[in-house]
Amino acid sequence: MLVADLAVDLPTAIRLQRLVDTLRVLFGCGAVALLQLVGEYLKPLATAGLVRDALGRRFSMAQHPRLATILARRDITCFHHDSALPDPYDGLLDELEGASLPVHDCMGISLWVDGQPWGVLTLDALAVGTFDARAQQRLQTLLPLVEATVRLARLEGELRTLRLHHGGGGASMAEDAEVLGQSEGIARLLHELQVVADTDLPVLLLGETGVGKELFAHRLHALSRRRAKPLVHVNCAALPESLAESELFGHVRGAFSGAVGDRPGRFEAAEGGTLFLDEVGELSLAVQAKLLRTLQNGEIQRLGADRPRRVDVRVIAATNRSLREHVRDGSFRADLYHRLSVYPLPIPPLRERGHDVLLLAGRFLELNRARLGLRSLRLSAEAEEALRRYHWPGNVRELEHVISRAALKAVSRGASRADIVTLGPELLDLEETAPVPVTPSSSPLPVVAAAALAGTLRDQVAAFERQAIRAALDVHGGNWAQAARALGLDASNLHKLARRLQLKA
Repeated sequence: MLVADLAVDLPTAIRLQRLVDTLRVLFGCGAVALLQLVGEYLKPLATAGLVRDALGRRFSMAQHPRLATILARRDITCFHHDSALPDPYDGLLDELEGASLPVHDCMGISLWVDGQPWGVLTLDALAVGTFDARAQQRLQTLLPLVEATVRLARLEGELRTLRLHHGGGGASMAEDAEVLGQSEGIARLLHELQVVADTDLPVLLLGETGVGKELFAHRLHALSRRRAKPLVHVNCAALPESLAESELFGHVRGAFSGAVGDRPGRFEAAEGGTLFLDEVGELSLAVQAKLLRTLQNGEIQRLGADRPRRVDVRVIAATNRSLREHVRDGSFRADLYHRLSVYPLPIPPLRERGHDVLLLAGRFLELNRARLGLRSLRLSAEAEEALRRYHWPGNVRELEHVISRAALKAVSRGASRADIVTLGPELLDLEETAPVPVTPSSSPLPVVAAAALAGTLRDQVAAFERQAIRAALDVHGGNWAQAARALGLDASNLHKLARRLQLKA
């Protein structure tokens, strides 16, 4: 199957997922993970057999000596079951649902592409002796195919970037500009970001408080031709009205009391780069007029100066308000609104992003694990369900605070840093809310047709299960592993169920 996949045109995510799924079956192990080296972190690109939030975690090389050891060696690395080095996946294997068990057998190898370390492949099991000499030899034999798959996936990614940048070089995304998410809304938004990033059009980011507008502004800049120049962030809500004009456009000596020298503003600081105007709806009408002139003519005029100055700056604005309403009530200029919203980008709230909440939770779990010096930090199945059902009025920012608070509570109530710490729903302290409305990204399950409800209860249950599996496969392009995750099943159990229901041979 590994060889056959190399000759098939597949989306990168599906190609890598099929790789780890196949390896898990070949080695009969609990989990397989493919991690890419990004700076000082290893980023999971595909996993099989790990908890759902694993793809959102980022494993620091300094915090995870086993991964660092695997990456540093060219041959296969195995760790004895009683190794003193902490295992990054302790408590994260999904082999036994709800179990918080340590890994007992692990094997890994570094992956190299074009003579450079690309990342690592890890295999883990709960049974000691799973990775014997024969298993190690098999992995060594398969290594060229694994690296060929990784190389092909990387080339496909570079090709897409080249098409988007019209032949220009692709931007290497910084870790802090990474957007976590696999929902349909986020995938669509990221595609639009890549398209508009290569232009100099003003962009207006729209979204509720806490959705991450600053993160998306950073990503826009990092993908643009201006990425080598500064990105200057201005929080317009924090600017006193009396100082806003001077902060943005600068001033000359004597322009006002206390102006003892010439001072450039934020526009000049962003020369050649990008100016991010956060909460742009808070600017006064007087400052709005000067901002409009800059957008129209590419000129600024320092406060108290006689002559304008030319600037080359791209403007990205953001707001959690409805600027259309402010235009109607006269508190925001209509002409400025139309200038800023040449390309509006709405950012979906967390409640509309389905299982993305678990990826983001994984990121915050790993950050808090490292911060608190814990061996392992995970969510119980009940806590995962609570996160999925909550309405998230504070969006991603609220999720970060919820995870951080729950981890601190667990430690304060006596959880040992040497144990696998599992966060239950009682530690999340979430208010009871009505269930989130079902959207295609949050649940692919259909309503069972009345005709399917005929027969015994067992027949009705089987009919529903068939429809649910078919719907999940349709949503995920026929990918069984992703369909299993969406349905809350282990991939091997989904295959068994599908065979029992006669959905596959």
